Amino acid sequence: MELGGLIKSKIREDPHDHYSGDGLFISEQSKRVTTAALLTGELFFFGILTGTSFHIHLDMASSTVEETVPSENVLEWVEKAKHRFLHAVYRVGDLDRTIKFYTECFGMKLLRKRDIPEEKYSNAFLGFGPEASHFVVELTYNYGVDKYDIGTGFGHFAIASEDVYKLVEGIRARGGKITREPGPVKGGTTVIAFVQDPDGYMFELIQRGPTLEPLCQIMLRVGDLERSIKFYEKACGMKLLRTRDNPDYKYTIAMMGYAEENESTVLELTYNYGVTEYTKGNAYAQVAISTEDVYRSAAVVDLVTKELGGKVTRQPGPIPGINTKITSFLDPDGWKQLLAV
Repeated sequence: MELGGLIKSKIREDPHDHYSGDGLFISEQSKRVTTAALLTGELFFFGILTGTSFHIHLDMASSTVEETVPSENVLEWVEKAKHRFLHAVYRVGDLDRTIKFYTECFGMKLLRKRDIPEEKYSNAFLGFGPEASHFVVELTYNYGVDKYDIGTGFGHFAIASEDVYKLVEGIRARGGKITREPGPVKGGTTVIAFVQDPDGYMFELIQRGPTLEPLCQIMLRVGDLERSIKFYEKACGMKLLRTRDNPDYKYTIAMMGYAEENESTVLELTYNYGVTEYTKGNAYAQVAISTEDVYRSAAVVDLVTKELGGKVTRQPGPIPGINTKITSFLDPDGWKQLLAV
């Protein structure tokens, strides 16, 4: 049986549904359009207008359908699905220099390193614990490129420490650049400091008690805070943990994540009064987030981008040669994020 006929005979939500021949199922009664994408043996369908989804796996050799997953509202699914921040990807001009700085100054561990000469780049993963349970950084070195433009939109990473004063002195002794001396935040009691790494990336050091995740923040600047909050809630299932407005310094922040700030990494979104656009540069790349199902996640993101802006940049599917499945997208401000399982 031809693929179109197979699908038509196996997938039918009412007697009047038909296959149009161009990847569209159209219900004559409901006028609901459902798109289909064939990705290495899997078909994933999502209702553009209704937000419903289901997917089936096809045995391409025998042309049989193994399983059909019932329709469900993906916008409700994403609220219940489990997610975790996996890693941040950014480019550096000297990989060994940055590894040395992060391990000696910050106390990170080099988790793995690899060289891909056929594609002319190397990368390294560093963090405070195993990748399976901790947020890590993925540093990328492209052969022959020793400098990048960080842009005005990327803010900083943050590291939690039980003694910021001691941490700063160790960094200073190793030649690190301190851009904000340790001390309480203005109007508060939390002790912080800022350090710049060899490539110009900023790290905020935050004094707090013992934590499961010392690499605790990624800060990005956005042009419309309410829009960004809504986007990450709906598209990625994040929770709004808190907001803080600082009219004296003309900015507002929102902390988004999947657990409380002292338990997990969070995304800090910053809105500076009256600033709606920032440059992205070519240094910072993306954040990767785990999901239970990249196909449903892609359907959610597609729906949310139609409402709030942004776009899917990679359709869901496996990475060639490995078992990992991913999808990627741009948020309304152009920040790239990746969802993986």
